Amino acid sequence: MKKIIKKNVFFLLSLAFFLITTMNGYAQEANLPDGTIIEKLAYIKDIKNFSSESERIKVLFEVYTESQLEASPGMATFFGKPNFNHLWDDVSPEGTKKNLAVLKIFNASKDWFNLDKLTEDDKINFSIFNRSVGDQYAMNSQFPEQYLIIDQIQGVHTYIPAIIQMMPTNSSKALENIIARLKGIPQLLQNIEITLSEGIEKGIVMPRNTVVQVPEQLKSMIAKTPIKSLFYTPFANLEGNDLLKEKVKTIISKSVNPALERFRSFMTDTYLPNTRESYGLSELPNGTAWYNQQIKFHTTTNKTAQEIHDLGLSEVARILVEMEKVKSDIGFNGDLNAFNTFLKEDPQFYFNTPEELLSAYRDICKKIDPVLPQLFGKLPRLPYGVKKVPAYSEQATTTAYYNPGSLQTGVAGYFFANTYNLKTRPKWEMEALTIHEAVPGHHLQISLAQELENVPEFRTMLNFTAFVEGWGLYSESLGPELGMYKDAYSQYGQLTYEMWRAIRLVVDTGIHAFGWTRQEAIDYFVKNSGKNENDITVEIDRYIAWPGQALAYKIGELKIKELRKKSEETLKDQFDIRLFHDVVLGSGSIPLDVLEDNVNQWITNQKGN
Repeated sequence: MKKIIKKNVFFLLSLAFFLITTMNGYAQEANLPDGTIIEKLAYIKDIKNFSSESERIKVLFEVYTESQLEASPGMATFFGKPNFNHLWDDVSPEGTKKNLAVLKIFNASKDWFNLDKLTEDDKINFSIFNRSVGDQYAMNSQFPEQYLIIDQIQGVHTYIPAIIQMMPTNSSKALENIIARLKGIPQLLQNIEITLSEGIEKGIVMPRNTVVQVPEQLKSMIAKTPIKSLFYTPFANLEGNDLLKEKVKTIISKSVNPALERFRSFMTDTYLPNTRESYGLSELPNGTAWYNQQIKFHTTTNKTAQEIHDLGLSEVARILVEMEKVKSDIGFNGDLNAFNTFLKEDPQFYFNTPEELLSAYRDICKKIDPVLPQLFGKLPRLPYGVKKVPAYSEQATTTAYYNPGSLQTGVAGYFFANTYNLKTRPKWEMEALTIHEAVPGHHLQISLAQELENVPEFRTMLNFTAFVEGWGLYSESLGPELGMYKDAYSQYGQLTYEMWRAIRLVVDTGIHAFGWTRQEAIDYFVKNSGKNENDITVEIDRYIAWPGQALAYKIGELKIKELRKKSEETLKDQFDIRLFHDVVLGSGSIPLDVLEDNVNQWITNQKGN
């Protein structure tokens, strides 16, 4: 799944690129005084202001949701909350300090409540709240995440046009919000520059290989004429509104483009010369502890880097055996390296035009959709579509990603497929990729999360990477049950994707904990994978840019598979795959230990029935 902006960029905004939320009547309207979030928290802390602990904790959850939207207007847009659509996030050093001060108080609130006076649902919600807030606070209070917000894969600069293009245009107010945001781009870019400059002064900067393409990406966002600008897209198809359109064109040519050019000059002349040639997070001050916290944050486990590295080596060896079997079944004469070369080079495995590739992805989606009720009791209402990755980011972007939609704003979810360099987009990977990014992977899971009912709103906003990406990878294993992978090459494609995630465990820890170079990581990937070198290089640069995030996929997948196996062996004939999947997805994004508790409770209930 695509994270449009780098994880933890503004420590709340990382939530925004996965889950769009609606609130379905959980909490009562709070009788809070007007004022800042900190003033409201002070009111909540005083138990005398409430008739019960349950009332007080529900108000805490309401204010927590409010604080996230206030701290990140960009996140509010992704959540379909229009009240903040005229603003950008405050990414200045002052804004970062303000957000951290608020988060500190939320973290302290874990000691405010008498758990004996809470309902069981309140206790569950409070436990998940504390886990989410605690992980965020531990990361951002100890480590300067704000300095690592720029990269060529999915950095903060790519988030700007992405948000503009997904804003609603269905009212005059909505259009004025877009204009306000366009006017605010120069200040936003200046704040980013100030923060990055502060990082340079402290020696906390990105590796050069992860940002070297950023100036060219910024250049591609500067259109020669306003009507061809990415930022003009929301106005391009509006009927009438000629005066408004002229206003937008002027803003783009006189304000947005010059700001992008200034920021491009900063990246070229100031930031790139000060980037580092090292790769691992452990090379930065307190880097080993920083990476350990990243592991905990992304996997929701206490596994060590060594444990994960060893698990990766074991998984790579296991999957290699399965790959050899499929190669043998196909009847290929030659070793696995020769087979991988054949798959990468033979023209039969590639399309000639982007349109053919996108059409084939849509056909796969149409085949899967009717089968979903056989595996899921509850399906989301939100539809989804297939689009191509935007040209400004396609060269440095991975093969595909998913962006969520919103029932509230009438925006569908979208599976974005990369059509850059078609000779690196083989047909045999397409079924597994579609399953992961669209259905029953990210679109199904994320859309169900946004439609959760009778839970506090923050629960629908959570993004525990191990759960979200673990589900995506687990979904790939459902291919045979969905009628996919009937072709042996597609079976092998699914194994290459599973291998890809197993390799991540080895190379991510190798780079950030054990001192591997970029080339050592690439060489290991090439040796054990059928993926082409362009994809491999992009992937390795992604792992360098986002320490620990890539570990979540395999860790989460293995936990879900473990829980399914336990359920099948315990319940035997009582096991219902539809009920199992509904339990796994029924609480939204949750830590893996909470998921295990949920499944164990379900098993107990099923046995009782």
